[in-house]
Amino acid sequence: MIDPASVAFDIDGVIADTMSLFLEIARDAFRISGIRYEDISCYNLAECIPIEPEVIDAVVDRILVGDYHTPLRPIDGAVNVLARIGRDYGPLLLVTARPYPGPITQWLSNLLPLDPGAIELVATGSFEYKADVLKQRKVACFVEDRLETCYQLKEAGIMPVVFKQPWNRQPHPFLEVESWRQLESLIKF
Repeated sequence: MIDPASVAFDIDGVIADTMSLFLEIARDAFRISGIRYEDISCYNLAECIPIEPEVIDAVVDRILVGDYHTPLRPIDGAVNVLARIGRDYGPLLLVTARPYPGPITQWLSNLLPLDPGAIELVATGSFEYKADVLKQRKVACFVEDRLETCYQLKEAGIMPVVFKQPWNRQPHPFLEVESWRQLESLIKF
């Protein structure tokens, strides 16, 4: 069972359905179609989908700065679980590899029915720094969608929980969840 007072979460691919937004921006702004969510079979998009690297970078930049019209949606079930943790066990710790919080801070504030002080968002700028942040805050468990980061977390003594996505379907030794409902069943409320 996962202690709700010592768990933290990644944002993109765990809380936020960022890859669906990526595909919608690619379609609407760059007229790229025919790519499905399931086609994103690796974390490095240039290696798995037929889009020029410059276009991938442009779409990612739009996501980071909030330059899009289609709303970023949460992954089903995330809001209820996160609100419960933030309200009853907070503050809720969210750690992202984004280089800066940008508009994701406001998105989370609008999304979660919590006081702003009940949410702590740390933008590390790199996947490699997540373990350091989590160790400093004495986090025992981290929910993540990037397998490479999960290996780093395990090495640092933090239990990773893989949030199942098409880009993390390689064999791995970690606890894995397919949904927020399944994750909630593992949390010791």
